[in-house]
Amino acid sequence: METERIVPTFVFESSWEVCNKVGGIYTVLSTRAKTLQEVLKDHLLFIGPDFWRGKENPLFEEDSRLWADWVKKARTEGVSVRVGRWNIPGHPLVVLVDFHPYFVAKDAIYGTLWADFGVESLHAYGDYDEASMFSYAAGRVVESYYNHFLSCSDERVVYQAHEWMTGLGALYIRKHVPAIATIFTTHATSIGRSIAGNNKPLYDYLYAYNGNQMAQELNMEAKHSIERQTAHHVDCFTTVSDVTARECEELLDKRCDAVLMNGFENDFVPSGNKFTSARKQAREQLLRVANALTGQEFPDDTFIVATSGRYEFKNKGIDVFLEAMHRLDWQADLKRPVLAFVEVPAWVAGPRQDLQERLVSGKSFSTPLPMPFLTHNLNDLANDHVLGSLRWFDKSNRIEERVKVIFVPCYLDGKDGIFNLPYYDLLIGNDLSVYASYYEPWGYTPLESIAFHVPTVTTSLSGFGMWVKKSAASQLANGVEVIERNDYNYSEVADGIVRAILEYASWGKTQRNEARRCASRLAQKALWKNFILHYYEAYDIALRKAEIRKETL
Repeated sequence: METERIVPTFVFESSWEVCNKVGGIYTVLSTRAKTLQEVLKDHLLFIGPDFWRGKENPLFEEDSRLWADWVKKARTEGVSVRVGRWNIPGHPLVVLVDFHPYFVAKDAIYGTLWADFGVESLHAYGDYDEASMFSYAAGRVVESYYNHFLSCSDERVVYQAHEWMTGLGALYIRKHVPAIATIFTTHATSIGRSIAGNNKPLYDYLYAYNGNQMAQELNMEAKHSIERQTAHHVDCFTTVSDVTARECEELLDKRCDAVLMNGFENDFVPSGNKFTSARKQAREQLLRVANALTGQEFPDDTFIVATSGRYEFKNKGIDVFLEAMHRLDWQADLKRPVLAFVEVPAWVAGPRQDLQERLVSGKSFSTPLPMPFLTHNLNDLANDHVLGSLRWFDKSNRIEERVKVIFVPCYLDGKDGIFNLPYYDLLIGNDLSVYASYYEPWGYTPLESIAFHVPTVTTSLSGFGMWVKKSAASQLANGVEVIERNDYNYSEVADGIVRAILEYASWGKTQRNEARRCASRLAQKALWKNFILHYYEAYDIALRKAEIRKETL
């Protein structure tokens, strides 16, 4: 007979990206919150860093009436917080903590961490101190809140920490509030990302790498140490995909207790006439910017393909995407003009004024602007990787080039000065997306793409790609094509992207529409209502260990 799972009655969750929109973890937390709230209600509390004192944070709605007695008491304990709601679906409770006062005590904090858990902080640099002081502050917040509200109750309490940046806090709670069950989730190991980013072969030699040795070689000792020791000392260690689970076992010497795949909510994906209208608007804007930039007319049937995400040139497969676009231009079977957008935030210096002037005029243009492949000014043109590749391939969007590449190096937040549409409102206008990742623990971008009915091409080295291979036949007709990728088959991956585009571009309207419907249906399988079960598995594992510990307190 299967044992009934223990479920939490109160969950704390801490991340650097709470009310701080930086990357994929923000998407994980902000889209999942509403699903957890359906069960936990206001017994779900997020903790994030307070960067915004003295100015308005659009993601945070402060409520000074909330827990006024505790906020005052916490201040006497040296914990300065602001409380309110996170401005996301569900509006969950959130505490933002000021971590700056702890910097004066960081050496003592690190010394205690070494004595208690063997965490090596001696070689820390860069963002390590800032993240660690936030993590320590988050641990203090939980300790104070627990002692004030929960210590005399029968609540089953879980604290979940995300990424190495919150490891210190998880260990603090493990020591000072042992009644709380602890979960640590790494979304990508710091040393694995570093190995891949330093152009070392990660996958073929993963079994042979020693994580501690590589951390020393790559000057990653402090981050690796806090990540490794947290994984070993929490009640439940988790990651986000089978790809990263293997990485954790080899590099952190710790097998994951559970895999928490990243889900999604599609309640903001338009439907019916609204979807048709949004797609039409997106395509018109993409074609209009392309005309103003290149001085060329693009027919309605122009094939629009894009890649996007964090600007990790090799890890995110931006390099192989550009290679594929170069090769595609030489294909005799290509019958449609192609517009390829590279949408990755770089060191941007603002929108191009000459492009803005053209767009404001509302006219069509027949002459190109200088650099007719760049929508925004960059601070360091000479050393930008995308521009360097375009120079290498001699791609400058000349009229005889059938494949035009346009670099969009800004955050698409609806206020970029050129497109002035949020990312999702442009994504919906694509025919196809490509995410040729070399290092991708999960892969939200391809999942977002299929949620908006845009078929996608990704690789077997992404967590999402591995999930697709388990869930459906990984071919473009089903909405997602997963190309096999390893340490050495860069050229074959580029050819695979070319083949996928040629195939999709040759299909008739009926076949394309069916692929789009299949993409959307596959996305439904990745909704949080399906993936949240894995979280309850992790809660059960952690709470059972905490229950045993409570008996000895």
